[in-house]
Amino acid sequence: MMPNRLAAVAVLLLLAGPAAAQDRGTVDPKPLPPLASPDDPKTPAKALFGRKATPTHMEARAIGFYSKGCLAGGTALPVNGPAWQVMRLSRNRNWGHPELVAMLERLAAEARKAGWPGLLVGDMSQPRGGPMLTGHASHQVGLDADIWLTPMPDRELTRKEREEMSATMVVARDRTDVDPAVWTPGHVAVIRTAAKRPEVDRIFVNAAIKKALCRDAGADRGWLAKVRPYWGHDYHFHVRIHCPGGDPGCTPQPPVPNNGDGCGKELDWWFQDSVLHPPPPKEPPKPRPPLTLAELPPACRMVLQAP
Repeated sequence: MMPNRLAAVAVLLLLAGPAAAQDRGTVDPKPLPPLASPDDPKTPAKALFGRKATPTHMEARAIGFYSKGCLAGGTALPVNGPAWQVMRLSRNRNWGHPELVAMLERLAAEARKAGWPGLLVGDMSQPRGGPMLTGHASHQVGLDADIWLTPMPDRELTRKEREEMSATMVVARDRTDVDPAVWTPGHVAVIRTAAKRPEVDRIFVNAAIKKALCRDAGADRGWLAKVRPYWGHDYHFHVRIHCPGGDPGCTPQPPVPNNGDGCGKELDWWFQDSVLHPPPPKEPPKPRPPLTLAELPPACRMVLQAP
């Protein structure tokens, strides 16, 4: 079971591709060239949605599943707020369902009160959601957001800084714990505050971060169940909210497993040597073909074609 799990994750990581928090953007983004055959059914959906620079003028809807869908009526998180700043503006990925945008604005204010200076917000979704040209198997329906594990400075960052500065690596070199030189009570406070938001379904972090949270949480532990260990997420934590109420086209994620705070044997698995240092596969895994428009929910074709 475990070797199969590792192989499956290797494929997912290949599919995700580069677009991590530490990858640089550009202060002078160029528009993508037109597609030679946009109507070809074999054209990857990411090539179509990645060329849509504006949202639809439709009722807000999250359509499909987090990793297989699109977004109608997307709203942009303002690039500057009282307690947040958006990073990597050249990616144009500060879009989401209005409920995600509202949650982030509330979270920023609450996290500041809890001791975190403010949010540096990474990738959310594209203006119309859908698969992305780089990075992220999910983030397709406007309900996911990455938040850097870097406290917001007490000044407005320049455009160059937003494109080129790296997020903070909080995982130690041996991958078994956080780096005590950078990990602070503020990191616990911001993740705890996010997990306690009723709209939040899950938070994904590196297993070493989950380990630190389990150790530092104290007696207040109910929120830990939402925090799930996953590969990567060394520089940021990934917040995912529930499907909006009254949105039947949104496919929810299965409930969080009922296994307490998730700090027991299920967390120990992540620190086995075979998991921390998996042997190379005998044969390179074959990447799954990119999603096409036909593989997304039918309503995504309308979203793509809308003015």
